[in-house]
Amino acid sequence: MHPETHLALHHARTAELRAAAEAHRLAVQARSPRPLRTRVGWTLVEVGLRLAAPAPASAPL
Repeated sequence: MHPETHLALHHARTAELRAAAEAHRLAVQARSPRPLRTRVGWTLVEVGLRLAAPAPASAPL
């Protein structure tokens, strides 16, 4: 493949990837944050799982 053609293909692919990344960034920004109730609920689940897990055995001195 001719080097200039190869470079042109790389530039085209780069433009496509940047456009896709920008579209993804805008979509993520447009999403509303999870409600407080959901975040608090999952935090309580995590705390409960940590409390229910057995304590690691301490190393003998």
